Amino acid sequence: MNTEILVVDPHHPQPEPIAHAAAVLRAGGVVAFPTETVYGLGADALSESAVSRIFAAKGRPANNPLIVHIADLDAARRLASHWPAAAEKLASAFWPGPLTLVVPKADSIPAIVTAGGPTVALRIPDHPVARALLLAAQRPLAAPSANLSTRVSAVRAEHVAAGLSCRIELILDGGPTACGLESTVVDVSGPRPRLLRHGVIGAAELTAALGEDIEIVERHAGDHDVGIASPGMHRKHYSPAVPLDIVDGSGAADLAELLRTKSKIGWVSCGGDASPTAPREGVVQICLADEPEAYARRLYDTLHTLEAAGVEHIVVERPPRAPGWEAIHDRLTRAAAK
Repeated sequence: MNTEILVVDPHHPQPEPIAHAAAVLRAGGVVAFPTETVYGLGADALSESAVSRIFAAKGRPANNPLIVHIADLDAARRLASHWPAAAEKLASAFWPGPLTLVVPKADSIPAIVTAGGPTVALRIPDHPVARALLLAAQRPLAAPSANLSTRVSAVRAEHVAAGLSCRIELILDGGPTACGLESTVVDVSGPRPRLLRHGVIGAAELTAALGEDIEIVERHAGDHDVGIASPGMHRKHYSPAVPLDIVDGSGAADLAELLRTKSKIGWVSCGGDASPTAPREGVVQICLADEPEAYARRLYDTLHTLEAAGVEHIVVERPPRAPGWEAIHDRLTRAAAK
């Protein structure tokens, strides 16, 4: 199929493209759209056949559940069989925004959305295009990141097109996303809130809103695990199409070794004018900020840029081990997994 791309104003989306996208969704189609985190790949969450097209387009394994995006808190409560007190506290503090809550699912949610599990992941996005689309479609939208499975998430419409063109009906181009990383995921379905995926909202903020400590889950999901509560828990994820390694220090020795067998290497440094050695043939260097929010905003865009430049290997200088960097370390570790 031909994938249509419609440009929308990210701050004040025009009614016409939103109405067109909503009609595609109500007809069982798949639409990519911007959120404040990354681009989502949306389909009617209450339609098993529509959701199955997300899995087909992405090549996504059936045991990897989807996040369902909703327009408001009432819609979220309707999709839960029980709305826990912890969900109410966190929703009041962070919705709309880059937080996903895992709650006991209502019977209306098809099993394909939750990978057969008893819980559903819900989020109210804080992006004008996403919110306008949810209101116009009048449907909850299952929407994982708009990229091929395990690949780097899309933070621009052109990233979506590069991976999913001819696999989906429509891309709403609302420009680059603001956060650059996927949402924080918290499971509130049990007796104690658990942080399943790091994101822009950190554990300290969650603890403050809850009034109790939050358990941080570090376990990686296996390729054949069932009942996974959240996306982003597999060991390998967010990966470029070429190998990625994380190194400490200047990385000069690592680059020298790679350049013996590779003709073009991507180097991602952190802070200031740091350089692995000096500008040299065969090395494409991009320097990211030494502040976590600014680093996160550019990380995926940088990996896409290096892929497009034709590098054969990417080397990332390890970012600081400090508060606020947890989500970045999580994404890089999964991206580097062999």
